[in-house]
Amino acid sequence: MTTPTVTEQRRDLAAALRLAARFELNEGICNHFSVALPDGPDGRPRYLINPYGVHWSEMRPSDLLLIDEHGQVLEGEGEVEATARNIHIAAHKANPRHVAVLHVHMPYATALTMVEGGRLEMAHQTACRFHGRTLYQDHFGGLALDEGEGEAIVAANREQGHADITFLAHHGVTIGGPSVAVAFDDLYFLERACRQQVLAMSTGRPLKLIPSDEIEATAREWRQVLVYQATKQFEALRRMEGL
Repeated sequence: MTTPTVTEQRRDLAAALRLAARFELNEGICNHFSVALPDGPDGRPRYLINPYGVHWSEMRPSDLLLIDEHGQVLEGEGEVEATARNIHIAAHKANPRHVAVLHVHMPYATALTMVEGGRLEMAHQTACRFHGRTLYQDHFGGLALDEGEGEAIVAANREQGHADITFLAHHGVTIGGPSVAVAFDDLYFLERACRQQVLAMSTGRPLKLIPSDEIEATAREWRQVLVYQATKQFEALRRMEGL
């Protein structure tokens, strides 16, 4: 797999933001997506991130900000929201394999962070996609306006470095992936899996969980097709946005 150029990363990140707005996974101008770029000429980390104040539905590649590891803007016009700086830089540092980090308060996934003991249960094949890949931070750390919440995310991820999906209590979710396409595909299917669970729970009947051996088998099948499917789907969705 070839490494995307900065221009391609800008295009993909802008498309992901616009698609998230299309599917109502964002909250207006709030929440944030980021991409880790190769280190700059000075050897320091660099990231692309959406500026505060631009609605996701209108995001263009040129709107994205280039920032350093302290959240200082290197290129572009706009503001880096404090929560974006604290959550995203910490998440990238915690798991360098996560080229893309997406943070949202999408309705159904966030609903699971609001109930006692809320977990994504293995009751549908889509949920099995995330088996063994999730982390739950059960302590609410506020709005992440200071670096403390970012450090808490780092600590939790260091304990469970396998996690790609982090459920943040009373807050939302953060998703990391090796590319924008894979991370966005996880974002899209995670919300669908959570929606299916919430709908099933709303019947008042107990969930019918998948047997553990079948969960493992289905998770393996997902891993075999995940990158290919994510890439093809993202290409199709990106065409919808003309990018």
